[in-house]
Amino acid sequence: MGHLITLATSLNQWALDFEGNYRRVLESIRIAKQRGASLRVGPELEICGYGCLDHFLEGDTVLHSWEILALILASDEALDIVCDIGMPVIHKNVTYNCRIIIHNRKILLIRPKMWLANDGNYREMRYFTPWAKHRQTEEHYLPRIIQQVTGQVKVPFGDAVVSTVDTCIGVELCEELFTPASPHILMGLDGVEIFTNSSGSHHELRKLNTRIDLIREATQKLGGVYLYANQQGCDGDRLYYDGCALIALNGKVIAQGSQFSLNDVEVVTATIDIEDVRSHRTARSRGMQAAQAERYQRIEVPFALSDDTFGRAPTAKMEPHFHIPEEEIALGPACWLWDYLRRSRTQGYFLPLSGGIDSCATATIVYSMCRLVADAANRGDIAVITDARRISGEPEDSTYVPVDAKEFCGRIFHTCYMGTQNSSADTRGRAKELAQSIGSYHVDLNMDTVVSAVQTLFSTITGCKPRFKVHGGSSAENLALQNIQARLRMVIAYLFAQLLPWVRSRTGGLLVLGSANVDESLRGYLTKYDCSSADINPIGGISKTDLKKFIAYAQGSFDLPILESFLTAVPTAELEPITETYVQSDEADMGMTYNELSIFGRLRKVEKCGPYGMFTKLVNEWGSTLSPVQIAAKVKLFFFEYARNRHKMTTITPAYHAESYSPDDNRYDLRPFLYPASFPYQFGKIDATAKKLPDRTTEGTSSREDPGVD
Repeated sequence: MGHLITLATSLNQWALDFEGNYRRVLESIRIAKQRGASLRVGPELEICGYGCLDHFLEGDTVLHSWEILALILASDEALDIVCDIGMPVIHKNVTYNCRIIIHNRKILLIRPKMWLANDGNYREMRYFTPWAKHRQTEEHYLPRIIQQVTGQVKVPFGDAVVSTVDTCIGVELCEELFTPASPHILMGLDGVEIFTNSSGSHHELRKLNTRIDLIREATQKLGGVYLYANQQGCDGDRLYYDGCALIALNGKVIAQGSQFSLNDVEVVTATIDIEDVRSHRTARSRGMQAAQAERYQRIEVPFALSDDTFGRAPTAKMEPHFHIPEEEIALGPACWLWDYLRRSRTQGYFLPLSGGIDSCATATIVYSMCRLVADAANRGDIAVITDARRISGEPEDSTYVPVDAKEFCGRIFHTCYMGTQNSSADTRGRAKELAQSIGSYHVDLNMDTVVSAVQTLFSTITGCKPRFKVHGGSSAENLALQNIQARLRMVIAYLFAQLLPWVRSRTGGLLVLGSANVDESLRGYLTKYDCSSADINPIGGISKTDLKKFIAYAQGSFDLPILESFLTAVPTAELEPITETYVQSDEADMGMTYNELSIFGRLRKVEKCGPYGMFTKLVNEWGSTLSPVQIAAKVKLFFFEYARNRHKMTTITPAYHAESYSPDDNRYDLRPFLYPASFPYQFGKIDATAKKLPDRTTEGTSSREDPGVD
């Protein structure tokens, strides 16, 4: 006997967009029923959106969630199907992150989350309380607007399972899958055969395999069906929730949704034979453990998920699909940018295009977004076409369809090369050719008169004329003259972003894109309030190493030969005069390579190393190529520069989160910004230890500057 089980996932919900979220939930239920489904599961907190943050502390958010749930319960679409729906619930004056199981205008169970995500990007315990009464329920009195629909006054609230005529369903929420003692283990031993997991899990490079491994493992030893629903899209913050809904049976994946998509609703379906679960659970050792398992309260309901239809084949197992990191960079930030653009009600993006690899990567990601829009338009996606018409300023009766990525890019993407006397013909040429290749509306200007005006103002007021270092100036003069150029670029960027649509006889304004990578932010190698200060930054969570690999990938995949010249160019800010003996270099300015920065970043954030801990690890890893004293010097330089530039992270542009060592002060990396930058005790201990350790470098390699990174 087959069960057709549908997972409605990748709902692109938007925080506080109650009406839009309601429409998407109903559409997912409609599609699920159309495919013959008897069970539908949606993403975490889908009614209000996962990213409400401190709005979860407002009574309005809970009230409006109940109002939307009442509409769903009353709708014909929600009849004759079990639906697992997420929203916040206040029980006895305590707010919980809950799943509400409904069927035929009745609430069967309200299941609160027991283990909350409370690290990294997540602060669930700021808003919610975990349910601590495991395998216990209480009575929850329903709001009157729900009573009027369901005829119920109170329903079970707590840790229970739903027992149907033919099987048993248990609920697990997001973080609970990642905990060492996940609830599905005890539920499975007590006879639960179908597990649902509603998630709000964000994209991070190379992270998906961890999630899929855990989902497969959940039923590999235990047996059972695991339905995993995840939000997809930007729901209002730095995160992109990357979908990838999964249905697994006895440790094998039988259905997988897309990881990156412009779709607002995606439904993943699979047909399973529940007898396969029972035959998988015949092991004697499993039976002995199950016989001793603690009992879950069963909420009994007189309906079956299965029917007596024959001739329906169960869904075959499949190998899960993983994008390579280069594809993840091409797709994740691009989808995030599209959501941000269409929801911000602006007319496009503006990017200061410097001719360097970072702004090149940002421009290429915007072009990738345009490619996705064109692909969706060619498939006839009405929602994407409608948004594209509005964004590009088309009238309501327009028949325009953005089927050509380059043409659409010219409508919504604006680039500008802001040159000075310190700029080279190479960077200007690369910027222009890239703009032509992707089709952006490009402006090329010299800003020397603006820079000169500011310098003249300073000299007039003070009577002093600052000089660059190559002209005999001090370090303070040299840095100030560089920062003038960088900060004026930010001012000019916002001027052009506000007025370029007007120049083109259009209305509205543009969002300014930043292009500082995660390594530069970590090191503080950027000017505060320069053109790295923008509205959003699609590459702010991506390392220089990964960006180079992405550019190499896009060169062939996007047919952009010009990208080769960006890969071979020496990274330079071009803020100092070029002479016969001096050309400014980013890595020389920083005193460390980008590869080293990636290593420092991972040790600092992911492996939680302080200065001394980082030194001891690197002595083991780099000891064959660098002496302990050399390693000590590199570690001390990194922490000194990190500490004295940390204040820059307090104003960093909101960036797409993609890397586990992001230094984003506003959300992900909660550390002080006023440090004893010389770390006297820590550095002293490093120096003392370095002097005692033997030098293990071999002759001819001890001066190597870059130990490298994979």
